[in-house]
Amino acid sequence: MIETRLLHYFLAIAREQNITKAAESLFVTQSTLSRQMMDLEKQLGKQLFIRGKRKITLTEEGTYLRNRAQEILELIDNTESAFRTNEETLSGDITIGCGETAAMDVIIQQFAEFRRRYPDVKFHIHSGDADMVLERLDKGLVDMGLLLGPIRQEKYDYLNIRQQDTFGLLMPKDCPLAGQKDVTMDQLKTLPLILAEQTFLGHQELEWFGADYTSMNIVATYNLIHNATFLAERGIGYVLCIDSLVNTQGRNLTFRPIVPKLTVDLYIVTKKYQTFSPAAKTFLEELRAGLQPGA
Repeated sequence: MIETRLLHYFLAIAREQNITKAAESLFVTQSTLSRQMMDLEKQLGKQLFIRGKRKITLTEEGTYLRNRAQEILELIDNTESAFRTNEETLSGDITIGCGETAAMDVIIQQFAEFRRRYPDVKFHIHSGDADMVLERLDKGLVDMGLLLGPIRQEKYDYLNIRQQDTFGLLMPKDCPLAGQKDVTMDQLKTLPLILAEQTFLGHQELEWFGADYTSMNIVATYNLIHNATFLAERGIGYVLCIDSLVNTQGRNLTFRPIVPKLTVDLYIVTKKYQTFSPAAKTFLEELRAGLQPGA
C-alpha cells in the first residue's frame, strides 16, 4: 500500500520538475527524497520519472499516478474535513461540479445565505462538461453536480432547481443572420455549426428538439465556451450554446435564440445512497426545501 506521504512527495516533484526544489518545499533532504522515490518506483515496478540534467519529467506511468494521487489526496482531505465538523458549529466543505450555465448564480445565492449562518463552511467549484462532472461525482470528488437535462441514469438522484437555460446561436454581429431577432429550425439545419463536444459525440442527444445532428454541417466542436467564441467571431461557424454565458460587450459577437424556443431544465445531481458530510447534507436539504412550492 502506498503511503500518503509518498504521494505528497511525488506530487511535489511533479510540480517543481526538480528534485532540489521539491526537497526544499517539503523540508527534507535531496538524498532522502531521491531514495523515497526510487523505493516508490520499485514498489510499483514502474519508472515514474525521466531524470534529465536540469529537469525531471513524468513518464506515461508517472502522469497516470499524478492524476490518481491528486484525486486520492483530495478525497482524503474531503473526508477529514467532514469528520472535523462539530455539533455546535457547522463547518467543513461543500464541493460542486457544474457545467456552464448562468443558473449557477441561483446556487451561489443560496450558498451566500447559507454561509452567512455557517461562516466556517467553504464552497469549492469544479467547472467542466457533463462527463467530467459525472466522473468526479462517481469518484466521490464532488458532493453534487449542476447539469443540464435531459440526463437520466438510475444510479443518480435528480433535483430540478426550477430554472431553464435557453439555447441559441452565437454569431458575428456583422453577419446577415444577426439582423434577425431569432433563428428558425430550418435555418439551423443549413448553417455551419460549432457544437459542444458532448453533443457531437452523442452524449447529449439533440433529438429532444427534433433535429438530426448527423445531417447538420458541423465544422468544429468545443469543450468549454470561451475558446469557441473566437471561432464564432472569426466567422468559422455558428456556436450552438445557451444564453447569458458570453459577455458580447465590445466584441464582434451577438446571440440569437432559436424558434420555436429551445429550453432545457437544470438539475442538481447526486449519487443514490450517497453519504454526505454534515455541511453538504444541510446545504442540500435547505436547497431542496427552498425549491418546494410556496417556499
